[in-house]
Amino acid sequence: MAAGILLVDDHPGFRRLTRRLLEAGGLEVVGEAADGREALRRVAALCPGVVVMDVFLPDMDGFAVAERLAASEEPPVVVLISSHCRAELGTRLDRAPITGFLAKDELSVQRLTELLSRR
Repeated sequence: MAAGILLVDDHPGFRRLTRRLLEAGGLEVVGEAADGREALRRVAALCPGVVVMDVFLPDMDGFAVAERLAASEEPPVVVLISSHCRAELGTRLDRAPITGFLAKDELSVQRLTELLSRR
């Protein structure tokens, strides 16, 4: 996976656990962000290959951030995550410029790697 992963979630504990999970599975986490604006700044500074981002952020939702990233010159791959299931998020997931979606309780190195390998 090129250039590593940026984790975006407003819960520090979730970011910490997810970083440990991904790094223990051999993936590189290059940074973290707690909200959409910080995510945009971190992507510009770190140039991650993948952004794993919560749908519900305090300042802007993950869909809006994904749209802004998709408009950039070299957009990263975006995987949205949520504690809500796919059905609760409706058709916005289908229209969003993302590689995929994982419910937080399904997030694992294997599931993320499978999702990224299908793109």
